[in-house]
Amino acid sequence: MNPAQSQYYGWGLPFNASVHGDKIDLLIYIFHGFMAVLFIGWLTYLIMALVRFRERPGHRATYKLHHFKAPAYIEVAVALFEVFLLVGFAFPLFHQYRDVLPPANQSLEVRVVAEQFAWNIHYPGPDGVFGKTDPKLMGPTNPIGLDPNDPAGADDFKTINQLHIPVGKPVIAHLFSKDVIHSFFLPVMRVKQDAIPGQKIKVWFEAAKTGKFEIACAQLCGLGHYRMRGFFFIETPEEFAAWTAKMMKPKTV
Repeated sequence: MNPAQSQYYGWGLPFNASVHGDKIDLLIYIFHGFMAVLFIGWLTYLIMALVRFRERPGHRATYKLHHFKAPAYIEVAVALFEVFLLVGFAFPLFHQYRDVLPPANQSLEVRVVAEQFAWNIHYPGPDGVFGKTDPKLMGPTNPIGLDPNDPAGADDFKTINQLHIPVGKPVIAHLFSKDVIHSFFLPVMRVKQDAIPGQKIKVWFEAAKTGKFEIACAQLCGLGHYRMRGFFFIETPEEFAAWTAKMMKPKTV
């Protein structure tokens, strides 16, 4: 087993193989720490209130309002901290890793076509240009609907439930769905994005470490949802080139 893969399961967050995973993990830890402080604070207050204001002989309840400034200050502080987290951390991360795509000529582009219950991965081949696709051409032998008459698609190839990428190179994934809403989830890349019928959604990531991991569907997509599992291979540039060359070889009967 790959050393990285052995750290994939267990306590805490999944193994981080992404160049931007540290920033996302930091945000997650800050949020969880903040919520832990709030939980402990409110729980402490609840226990104190239950003990102090419990029913006791010789004590009568008072219905006069007692105004304390401390709760108001705490509520304002919590609200300001939440705004700080959104403006200072969450929004910049979302913009940097969702809205701003790396240059296409420096990236590997793949099409990920989800269906019940499989991930179809479409590679553009050495020319870097995807062949034309048409939903009318989709079938058991052509799950991505690739047009056989388009010259740009002559070097394209596809895999089912196997996504191979090279380490150290940005990957732009074009997400599609053939039927229902699926969710493309790469835990080690800190990537989770819905694939919605009728829409093309782009998401990008870059691996910093090699290993064999999993593709999961994070959306309940039908009775066979449990079977929608793929495999994610992060390889060295040499290994990825050798795999690509192997996939390009004509298939013999």
